[in-house]
Amino acid sequence: MKKLITLLLLAIATTSFAQDKVWVFFKDKDVSSFNPYEYFDQKAIDRRLLNGLPLVEFTDVAVTSNYIKSVKDITGNVKVVTRWFNGVCCFATEDQKKKILDLPYVESVKTVSTIEKHCAGLSSTYEDGDFEPTDDQIKFLKAQTQRMGVESFKKNSITGKGVRVAIFDVGFKSYTTNPAFNHIRENNRIIATYNFVQKKEDVDNGGTHGTFVMSCVGGIINGHNIGLATDAEFLLARTETWTEFYSEEENWLAAAEWADKNGADVINSSLGYTYHRYFREDMDGATSLVAKAANMAARKGILVVNSAGNEGSAKWKNIGTPADADSVLSIGGIHPRTGIHTSFSSFGPTWDKRLKPNVTAYGHVIGSGPKGISETQGTSFSGPLVAGFAACAKQARPGYTNMQLFDDIHKSADLYPYFDYAHGYGVPQASYYFKMPQKSEKTFEIKIKNTTVNILLDTSKMKDENLGSKNTLKFEDRYIKWPNYVFYHIENSKGYLDKYFVVDPTDLFGNIKVDDNQLKEGAQSTSPLNISKADYARPFTLRVFYKGHVEEILVK
Repeated sequence: MKKLITLLLLAIATTSFAQDKVWVFFKDKDVSSFNPYEYFDQKAIDRRLLNGLPLVEFTDVAVTSNYIKSVKDITGNVKVVTRWFNGVCCFATEDQKKKILDLPYVESVKTVSTIEKHCAGLSSTYEDGDFEPTDDQIKFLKAQTQRMGVESFKKNSITGKGVRVAIFDVGFKSYTTNPAFNHIRENNRIIATYNFVQKKEDVDNGGTHGTFVMSCVGGIINGHNIGLATDAEFLLARTETWTEFYSEEENWLAAAEWADKNGADVINSSLGYTYHRYFREDMDGATSLVAKAANMAARKGILVVNSAGNEGSAKWKNIGTPADADSVLSIGGIHPRTGIHTSFSSFGPTWDKRLKPNVTAYGHVIGSGPKGISETQGTSFSGPLVAGFAACAKQARPGYTNMQLFDDIHKSADLYPYFDYAHGYGVPQASYYFKMPQKSEKTFEIKIKNTTVNILLDTSKMKDENLGSKNTLKFEDRYIKWPNYVFYHIENSKGYLDKYFVVDPTDLFGNIKVDDNQLKEGAQSTSPLNISKADYARPFTLRVFYKGHVEEILVK
C-alpha cells in the first residue's frame, strides 16, 4: 500500500512539473517609439522602399521587453523571441501556462509537439581531398556553372555584386580559412554571423555542410567558379543542431528575422522537415512554423530559396517544408549524366497541388569543405547554385522586387513555360537577362485522331548540334550539355498534372534510360509519343516541349 501511494504521488508530481514547449502570443506592442533607421541595416531600409513596404510596420517592432520578462519570471526560461508573430517560445508546466494566460496582455498560449525530426538536407557525404582541383574536377566545376549559363553573366560583369545572401545551415567550419572564400574575406564581404543554437556569433563549428553550401553560392577555387555569386555579401547563420532537434524551426524563424534586420536580399536554406514531424497533408505551405516564417520573409521583400529535399527515392517522395511555401523558390536536382531529374530529388506538387519544385540545378556538384574540394550530392547544393544565380539576377535587374525576381527566374528556365513536378520550369539560364525574346522554332506537331493523340517530331530537328555524333554525346566526358528529350504532360480539368513524361525519341543516348527509377511519372510505353485518350479523364490539356518549342492542345 505504501508503495502504491508513493507511485501515485510521483505520478502527480511528474504531471504537475512536466514542461511542454509552448508559444506565448501577445496582444499588442509599442509601435510609437520604433525608429526603423536605428533598428535596421540601411540595406533593409532600401529593400523595404524598393518593395513598397512601410518603414514602420507592427510586425517589425520588437516585442515589449516587460512582456518577455514576465513570461521568463513565471517559467524561468525563454528560448526564442519573434517580433514578426509577437511572441516568445518557452517551456512551461500546466500551472505556469495558466499563470501566463492570466496576464492581461497575453493573447494565447499554444503547446508545440516535440516529436523528433531531422533535417532532410543534411544527408550528404563528402570525401577528403585538397584544394588543388584535378582535371576532372575542373571539368565538373565548369559544367555545374555553365549549365546555368555563367558565361553570359561574366560577359556582362554580373557576379552578384552588392547583393546580400543569408545562408541558414548546420555550421560553417573553416569559413575563416577556406581558400574558396579568400576573395570574400579579403573584401570584408562576410557582413555578420550568428549561431542560434549556442547564442553566440561564432559559426565556425557544428558541421561542414554550410561550408559546402556557401561555396556553391559564391566560392572560387584556383580561379574556377564553384558558384555564380562570387562578389555577393554574406550573412551566415547556424540554425541546425543534433541535440534539441525540435528547436530548428524556431531557430530558422529567428534567423530569418535577423537576416531581415541585417539587410538580406536572398535567403538560402538547404534545409527541410518531413515525416519525422509532419504528415503529407501538412505540406500545404501554411501549416508548419517554418513555412509561415519563410512566407513572412518573402513578405518583407526577401527572395527565399529552399532546396526541395532528398526524399525522391524514399517512401516520403515529396518535398518538405519550407519548400512547400507558396512564396519560396523551391529547387530540385538534376543529374549531370542524364540532364534530367536525379533519383533522390523530392517530387512535387504540394499537398494542395501547387507547382513544386519551381526550378532545378545540378544535384551532384563539386564543393569546398575544411579538408579540400570534393564531389558531393543532394538538393542541398542545387539550392545554393540557384541562390547564387538569383543574386546575379538581382544585380542584373536591381529595380525588381523579390517576387518579380521569383517570376523572372521561372521565365529564365530552359523548359519554360512547360513544367512538371520533377523539374519545375527547368534550369535557369543567364542568357535570358541579356537577349531579346525570340519566337521558338517549331519542332513538332500534335495530331488528334479518333482514339489517340500523336506527337510528331520534325526529324530535321532531331540532331542535337550541342552533342555531335553518337560517340561524343557527352559534354566534357560525363556531363550532358543539353539532352535531346521530349517532355510532355497531361493536365486535368482541375489544373494539375495526372502524368508527365520524359522521352528520348532517338535512343541515341543508349546508356540513358528514362524510367520509373529516374522519374516518378516517367514510365515509357512501346510508343511513348502516342497517347491513348482512354487513359485519361477528358477534357485534358496536353502540353509538349521539344528543343525549346512548347505547344499545348485541349483534348475533349
